[in-house]
Parts: sequence; C-alpha cells; structure tokens
Amino acid sequence: MKKSLIQRIGLGTFGVIVALLFVFPTYWMVTSSLKTPGEVLSPNYDLIPLSVTFENFITALTKPGFTTYLANSLIVTIGAVLCSLVAGVLAAVTLSRMRFRGRKGFLMLVLVAQLAPFEALLIPMYLLMRDAGLLNQLPSLLLVYFAATLPFTCWMLYGFVNGIPYDLEEAAMIDGCSRAGAFRRVTLPLLAPGLVTTSVFSFITAWNEFLFAFVFMRDQSKQTLPVWLSSFRTAFSVDWGGIMAASVIYAVPALVFFILVQRKLVSNLTAGAVKG
Repeated sequence: MKKSLIQRIGLGTFGVIVALLFVFPTYWMVTSSLKTPGEVLSPNYDLIPLSVTFENFITALTKPGFTTYLANSLIVTIGAVLCSLVAGVLAAVTLSRMRFRGRKGFLMLVLVAQLAPFEALLIPMYLLMRDAGLLNQLPSLLLVYFAATLPFTCWMLYGFVNGIPYDLEEAAMIDGCSRAGAFRRVTLPLLAPGLVTTSVFSFITAWNEFLFAFVFMRDQSKQTLPVWLSSFRTAFSVDWGGIMAASVIYAVPALVFFILVQRKLVSNLTAGAVKG
C-alpha cells in the first residue's frame, strides 16, 4: 500500500512538472502582452506583472488590415475543414464498406501522402497555382489546406467507420431504410466523435499555416492572420508587446472552436447506438 501511494505521488508530481513546462510558455505570452514596452524588454523578468496595461491589445486590434486578415483566415480554414470532412467521410465509407481491386494500395497511398513533407510541395504547388491563375486568390489557399488535411481525415475516419458494426446498418435496412438512410440515421451519429477529432486537427493545421499563405498571397488584402503576426517585425525594431498581444488574440478562435466541440471529442463512440 505504501509503495502504491509513493508511486502515485511520484507520478502526480511528474505530471504536474510536465504540465507546468507546457503551460509556462502560454503564461509567459499572456503576461508579456499585459506589460509596457519597457517591462517587456527588461532583463529582470517578473512572473507576476507589477502593472497591467491593455495598450498592446489596442495596438494589435487597431493595426490596419486586422479584420481583413481575420476574415480571410476564417474563410480558408472553415472551408478547408468542411471540404475535408465531406470528402473524408465519403472516402472512408467507400474504403471500409466496399471491396474493390486496389483498395489496400489506395490506403497505403493515403498514408504515404500524409507522411510526405508538406514544405517539399511548395514549389510544385506554386507553379501549379501560377499556371492556373490562382495566385493571390483565397480559393487556392483553401485547396492547399484541403489537400494538406484530407489524407489524415481519410485515414482517421476509415478507422472510425471500421469500428462501427455493419450489422447496425443492415438492421436499419431490414426495417425499411435505404442504404443512404441507414448511413444517415445509424452510421453518421456514431461517427460524430471521429468527425470532431479530425475537424480539430484540420482546423489547427489550416489555422496555423504560414508558409503557403505567405508565398501564395502577396496581395495584403488576401493574406491571413499568421502573416499578419509577422508585420509586427520591421527592419528597425520588433514590437514584442504587440506580438504577444496579437498571439493571444490569434489563439482565441482556435480555443473557442475546441471548447465548442470538446464535449463531442470525449463522448463515447457507441453513445449514438443508444440514442438511435
């Protein structure tokens, strides 16, 4: 009993230390955003700010183009998430429920596409978008993010669909449902946790992407928030307080999205069977 108690205390202490290591950068970002420029650049860092100012947040929110960058990020991110979910569900159901020649080979290609370095595709994609006349166009960025998130979405949803017994769909079809109706009434509700999981990954991947947005969108009116963050750095100085405040603002939409879907994320996969 004593050994078990000591082990639990040790594991708990280790968990707290690891959590603090991950939380501290976020705490440092938030506290730095509430400091004056002199306090941010001071070599004596105070864990608890002696004074609080919202001047950095005002500077970030009133910076020219903020609302445009925010709207662009929301359009390409939400669009990429929705497209990848729709295509991923159709691909996952087809790969899981149907048997056809080359199915396993296609699954391996999906996995290889996910493992390929996305940065290595920058030049081919740039040339492709240039020839198609899609540079400085938001649809080109949406297509890039869609291509980046689709392999993971297909692979993850394929595993979720495989975990749903096909007998449930057959029982629904015996009761009079069509194949599409059985999918909509039985499989889709059970697939909700998988949809939420993949949507979180897709949202974070598209929301945080910088390189393609910076290269493809040279027109400032078409740029996204990650590119906006780099505007706080000039050739002569860096507004560290403004960058920290902008980073806090930048993290809010992703945090709100996760809060909205976190209940589904931790729900039981078979809860839909009881509900239906």
